Amino acid sequence: MTCARPKAPILIVDDDPEHLFMLKTVLGDWGRPACAAKSGREALLLAGEKNFDLILMDVRMKDLDGLSALEALKSEGRNRNTPVIIMTAYSKVEDAVRALKAGAYDYLTKPLDLDLVRISLERALEHRNLKEEKEAGLWSAPESDGLIGQSPAMRAVADMIDLVAGSEATVLITGESGVGKEVAARAIQRKSARADKPFVIVNCAALAENLLEAELFGHEKGAFTGAERRREGRLKAADGGTLFLDEIGETSPALQAKLLRAIQEGEIQPVGSDETEIVDVRFIAAANRDLKAEVAAGRFRADLFWRLNVVNLKIPPLRDRPEDLPALTQFFIRRYALKNRKEVKGLSPGALALISRHKWPGNIRELQNAVERAVILMRGEYLTEKDLPDLSGAIGVWPQPEKAAEAAPDLPAWPLNLEDLEKMAVGNALTHTGGNKSRAAETLGVARKTLFSTGT
Repeated sequence: MTCARPKAPILIVDDDPEHLFMLKTVLGDWGRPACAAKSGREALLLAGEKNFDLILMDVRMKDLDGLSALEALKSEGRNRNTPVIIMTAYSKVEDAVRALKAGAYDYLTKPLDLDLVRISLERALEHRNLKEEKEAGLWSAPESDGLIGQSPAMRAVADMIDLVAGSEATVLITGESGVGKEVAARAIQRKSARADKPFVIVNCAALAENLLEAELFGHEKGAFTGAERRREGRLKAADGGTLFLDEIGETSPALQAKLLRAIQEGEIQPVGSDETEIVDVRFIAAANRDLKAEVAAGRFRADLFWRLNVVNLKIPPLRDRPEDLPALTQFFIRRYALKNRKEVKGLSPGALALISRHKWPGNIRELQNAVERAVILMRGEYLTEKDLPDLSGAIGVWPQPEKAAEAAPDLPAWPLNLEDLEKMAVGNALTHTGGNKSRAAETLGVARKTLFSTGT
C-alpha cells in the first residue's frame, strides 16, 4: 500500500501500475492528494483505516473486482457514504446498472477523458459536501436555509410559522435587511400543503417597473422592444405553489394594482395580451420598509397593504437577540469549514466576545460574511479575534481587543471549541423550552439526535 498523509485524500484503486501513477499525478496537478490501492481487497483495508473524500475504482481486478468491493464498501465501514466513481475498459450495460444500484456516484469508461473525470469528481465532491452539511444539521432546506435561534423572539417567530403554514393566508414578513425574511418564507413553504410545489422568488427591487411587470405576469411576442417570443411569467411558474415577493415596497402603484387583482381573484394578464389567465398561487411578501408609513405617504396602496397583511411576521434584528449568536456562529463556522476544507476546532473567548458585543447592523448576512472571511483567512486551528474583520467603522462598535475576553462572561476556559459552543447553544435552547428536547432541536434547526451527541 502507498499512501501519503493528506487531510482529505482521494483513494485510487487500479491493478494497472501505469494507470494508477497517471491518475495520482493528474490529481496532484489538480491540487488533490491521493492514496493508491492495487486491488479491491487492499482498497477495503485502506477504507477501514482512513477517511477518504472520494474513491476512483477500476472494475476488472484480480484479487477482488471493483463492483464486489463497491458493494462491500457501501454495506458497512467508515467510508460507506464516500462517493465512488467506477472506471472500466469494458463498457457493459449490466455492469453500469449494477454499479449504480450498489451506490456508485458515476461510471466512466477507459481510456478516460480527463475533462469528464474532473467534472465528475467535482460534482461528486460537491454532493458529498452538501450531504455532510445536511447530516451535521447545518441545513434543513435547499441551499442550507433554516431558522436558527433559541431566543424568545425567534421562538415566537417559529410558533407563528407553525400556525400560518397550514393555511392559505397571505403573509407579510417584515424586518431589516439581512434578518432572514427569505428563510422564514421558505420555512412557511416547507411546512405547508404546497411543500412539493414550486417556490418562486421575485426580487421587486432588482428590476425596472416595465421589466418587473413582464417578469411577474409574462408577455406576448412583440409586446415591447426585445420581446421576440411569448414568455410566461413568474406567477404562472408558481401556479400551484408559492410566490415570494421580496422587497414589495419597491413596486409602483400601477403594478400594485395588478398584483392586488392577482391576489384577490387569481387572475393575471400578460403584457401585450387581451386575455386573462387563472393561477392558483399563495403569496408571501417581504419588506424592510415600514409599509404603513408608505401608505400614509401615498407611495403604497392601502388596499394591497391590507390584503398582504393578513398575517404579519416580524423578524427581529440580530442585536435584539444576542443569545442566538453562539448557535449562528457555530452554524456558519461548520458550513464554511466544510466548504473551504479547513480544520476549525473552535474559536477563542475573545472572538466570541467580539461577536457578542457587535451590534450587527447587517444582521445575519453580516455575521455570515464575517465568519466566512475569518474561516478562509485564519491560519491556526482556532478562530481568534485577529481573524475577524475590523468593523470598528461600522454602526455598532467592536470592543477593544485587550478587553475582548471580559465581554463574554461564564465562557469555558480557552480553547473554546465547537463542542463548547454546541453545549452553550443547546443549554440555552433547553432552558427556553423547559427541557423539551424535540422543541429545542427544532428551535436550533438541527435533528433531535444531534442534542444527544452533545452529551445533554
